[in-house]
Amino acid sequence: MTNNDISSTKPAPPVGGFTEIDGNRLFVHRSGSGGPAVVFLPGASAVGLDYFGVQQQVSQFTSAVVYDRGGTGYSDPLPLPRTATEVATELHQLLGTLDELSGPYVLAAHSLGCLYAHRFAQLYPRHVAGLVWMDGLHRDWDQFMPPAMGLAAAAAPAPDAEQLERLRTTLREMAAGLLADYPEPVRRALTEAKASDEWIRAGFAERNGLPELAAELHAGPNIPDIPLVALSVLGPDPHQSREALAEIHDGRRRMDAAMVRGVSQGQQRILSDTVHHRLCFDRPDAVVEAIRDVIDQVRRR
Repeated sequence: MTNNDISSTKPAPPVGGFTEIDGNRLFVHRSGSGGPAVVFLPGASAVGLDYFGVQQQVSQFTSAVVYDRGGTGYSDPLPLPRTATEVATELHQLLGTLDELSGPYVLAAHSLGCLYAHRFAQLYPRHVAGLVWMDGLHRDWDQFMPPAMGLAAAAAPAPDAEQLERLRTTLREMAAGLLADYPEPVRRALTEAKASDEWIRAGFAERNGLPELAAELHAGPNIPDIPLVALSVLGPDPHQSREALAEIHDGRRRMDAAMVRGVSQGQQRILSDTVHHRLCFDRPDAVVEAIRDVIDQVRRR
């Protein structure tokens, strides 16, 4: 059961509480009512409450859950990286503990979270009613992206003390902009936690082993034939040359298009006015619309 009063040396979350799974506490926050319930799977260096603004809008028409997988965010530390099977099994156990929240679920996954969502669908296909794929990583990523953007290229050593200090400043400034519209207690708590050594190191650690995650998914089936909306972010990136960005965008467009062709109720929606990490902050309307459309399709089935 969720318990807001469990003591911890970690910062206390500003909303939500904890559920214990296999002796480890997982942060979870749920809102709204009805079904199918929407479950948000964060990207690397992101946490459940990064999706708080979108969650609050979704909770106006169905149940919505944000959480931190083990080893990240407000959840208890675990060795990282983890296998997709470990993460998917953990989420399945977590959802089973939440009273009055039965499946099947709509998974709203972002970035790295999409690999975990795919594994969840492989292991528990009857528990997945639909998918919202938010600019996600894919098991076929390396087939579509230029070598410099390959999954192995995402790995990086843990930052040293000097790098951590520089990152802290950058992350605080970034959070101040991204979370500007969040309630003050949530904004303040998240801004400070995101600048902590533990959260920064966890973000780096989760990016290691991405090729192994892809191989793990290749050993299992395709995404089941369920309603799916893929949001493909093709916005500007000042850190890439025009030629490199065009190649990346082409790969993303083709990769997501191939995925949605694999299901009978699949749609790809192109967003050219935001970037990967800002998707839910710049275009919450597009995210909420995609979730609502998937839910409508699920209810008509």
